[in-house]
Amino acid sequence: MPTACPICGKPVSPTHKPFCSRGCVDRDLLQWLGEGYRLPAGPATDDEQASKDSIKPGLDSDADDD
Repeated sequence: MPTACPICGKPVSPTHKPFCSRGCVDRDLLQWLGEGYRLPAGPATDDEQASKDSIKPGLDSDADDD
């Protein structure tokens, strides 16, 4: 069980566990939302790249040109 806030190192508050305050909770959430905790990945495989490059049905911009 951590005894120090992972953001600032202050003692953990039971109300905001594992953080010390609402401010550190919010800072952690912003890190997640801003992809601050993103892990580096290797190059995409051909299959992964093909699925990213394909157009999903119903999203084709030429469908309205009738």
